[in-house]
Amino acid sequence: MKRVVSISLGSSKRNHAVEIVMAGQSCRVERIGTDGNVAAMIGMIRELDGKVDCFGLGGMNLYVFAGNRRYILREARKVAAAARKSPIVDGSGLKNTLERQIICWLKENTGLLDNSPRVLMMSGADRYGMAKALTAAGCRIVYGDLIFTVGLPFPLYSLETLDRVARVLAPVICRLPLSMIYPTGKKQEENKPKAQGLFAQADIVAGDFHFIRRYMPEELPGKTVITNTTTAEDVAMLKGRGVATLVTTTPEFNGRSFGTNVMEALLVAVVGQGRELTDDEYAIMLEQLNFVPRIASLN
Repeated sequence: MKRVVSISLGSSKRNHAVEIVMAGQSCRVERIGTDGNVAAMIGMIRELDGKVDCFGLGGMNLYVFAGNRRYILREARKVAAAARKSPIVDGSGLKNTLERQIICWLKENTGLLDNSPRVLMMSGADRYGMAKALTAAGCRIVYGDLIFTVGLPFPLYSLETLDRVARVLAPVICRLPLSMIYPTGKKQEENKPKAQGLFAQADIVAGDFHFIRRYMPEELPGKTVITNTTTAEDVAMLKGRGVATLVTTTPEFNGRSFGTNVMEALLVAVVGQGRELTDDEYAIMLEQLNFVPRIASLN
């Protein structure tokens, strides 16, 4: 049986394990949260290194993207370096393939992206593939990268502007502790509404669920949320706040959708090359598996 373990900087309350069959192979998938403890992440990875087919790096990005540039987060690179035998992935490969394909699928098969909807993208650098696909689908997008990561009250209105800002700020931001730019540990369970006007103006809120959960207002009446990594409790909370439609870009297993890092690690484990796959290899696997989004009508 293939074994995939996602070691996450996030809350241990979201731990989960499931056994599934993918591409004809039995797989055990585990998610282990460390409540914001980077040293514990490194220790767990070292302990399990060589005993798992692939690690997922959860609760943090190793890479963020803007334009044709890839930026490496220093603290995440230190964590990933603890894996010397087993491959480790952060989900960015699927963000640039699966999530782009999912947006195209939504455009072709649903009415959610009709009439140029207004989209609040929590972070375009975190999900650049999704951002490009939403732009191509005719959406009117506001990017919250500066607002929700470094606390600067400046929304961005195009990928070109995001690229220019990233060239200046990304080299500095990537050197900061992850806890300063992303909700980790108990922060993932706290809600501190921010930029409520941008949420109110949006038809669609898209991006990482921990960003959404952390900063969304008390009410989101009639909104569509495009995200992943949702538990049954998360879905109930979104329903209670008035969200009309929830789209998760990764499949649901036993009541929750896993993060892109877990799904990417699964694909690496199933292929069995002992390394991260290329974009073309991910695309081939995704076509074979025929992933489609989960769409839930909540209100």
